[in-house]
Amino acid sequence: MTFIALAVGLVLAVADQVIKYFITVDLKPIGSVTVINNILDFTYVENRGVAFGMFSGMRWIFIVLTALLICAIIIYMFRKKPKSKLFYACVALIVGGGIGNLIDRIFYGYVIDYISLSFFDPVCNFADYCITVGTVLLVIYVLFFSKDLSGQKKVKASGNE
Repeated sequence: MTFIALAVGLVLAVADQVIKYFITVDLKPIGSVTVINNILDFTYVENRGVAFGMFSGMRWIFIVLTALLICAIIIYMFRKKPKSKLFYACVALIVGGGIGNLIDRIFYGYVIDYISLSFFDPVCNFADYCITVGTVLLVIYVLFFSKDLSGQKKVKASGNE
């Protein structure tokens, strides 16, 4: 399961880079395109910070932190060997998105963002949404399905202990 999660993560990172290639070639010259009126635009943005463009100019710190976090997740996965498919899905999404944005930071010095939703202010990208969904699912996994935090399995209501 570990290698499948890593393979899926790599596929997601490659998909992210392919999308960003076409965004750079086709969207960068024109800047913005409306896809669904008043809901979805594709807008080319070079994000030199992290979420919402915060902490701009700290490129190498983000590269190191991202690489360390990805390594920590992979090491945890190999050492603990969780049984949950949900955990491996979370890892695939977080690692894939993390690698996609890491590639941008290393080679360009910024992350290419392009998805602009009218009801969500910052412009994001496919990798950002992979990381976000993976993190939300990981929180759900840790809170409701993991025994790692308390050292005990979550007890189902059955009357018997």
